[in-house]
Amino acid sequence: YLSAGARRKIKLLIPRRGDKKKLLDMAKANAQERMNKSFERQAAMRARRETGLNQLKEALGLEKMPERIECFDISHIQGTDTVASMVVLLNGAPAPKEYRRFKIRQDQNDDFLMREVISRRYKRLAQECEGFNEAPDLIVIDGGKGQLSSACEILNELGLDLPAIGLAKRMEEVFMPGRSLPLELEPNSPGVLLLQTIRDEAHRFAITYHRSLRNKRGLLSQLEGILGIGPKRRKLLFKAYGSVERIKQAS
Repeated sequence: YLSAGARRKIKLLIPRRGDKKKLLDMAKANAQERMNKSFERQAAMRARRETGLNQLKEALGLEKMPERIECFDISHIQGTDTVASMVVLLNGAPAPKEYRRFKIRQDQNDDFLMREVISRRYKRLAQECEGFNEAPDLIVIDGGKGQLSSACEILNELGLDLPAIGLAKRMEEVFMPGRSLPLELEPNSPGVLLLQTIRDEAHRFAITYHRSLRNKRGLLSQLEGILGIGPKRRKLLFKAYGSVERIKQAS
């Protein structure tokens, strides 16, 4: 296998005694120690996640363990290039393959924007669309009572009985439907840290998508004034080069 990869004959030397044998034994011992520590860290992380999920189940009065948590965030600057993100935790760990992003069609306040996102996501669940047919055990809305209320209205209209909470940024307050006051959860507890993790990940994912759209819009607008370059050519140039500077450097 090594010879095929290197396209030349490879020899393997296995020392049986002497300094090279001691060096090999030391490398093995180091590798074993590092592997054991890695396993210990992974086991501790799994235990913290499991504790956090149990805490959330208990505190939120959920019927089952929140093995799949979906969190939504909206990103925009002065109402332009508004986007939304949906990120997923599976058994407390981020699952990037399950993430989804949405371009927002409306120019409204965040409560109405959240209505659109929740509607688009869970209509597809109701219709069993591929890629959207997994129901969450818990929905987290990055926002306060207004956005949570908007999300719950859409879920009710769709006839979906899915537990949802709102997570307000200012004081890490957790809001539940039908309660005027936030839920009191112990700060820095494993359950709260899980909510912070998914909220921060949703925010990062939304911001990344927003920036990519804004950069694309800026580049396309700079190319609009060049004679002989139409909409299709602008998109091809953007796809090939990615920035105005790189286009300027091209022959």
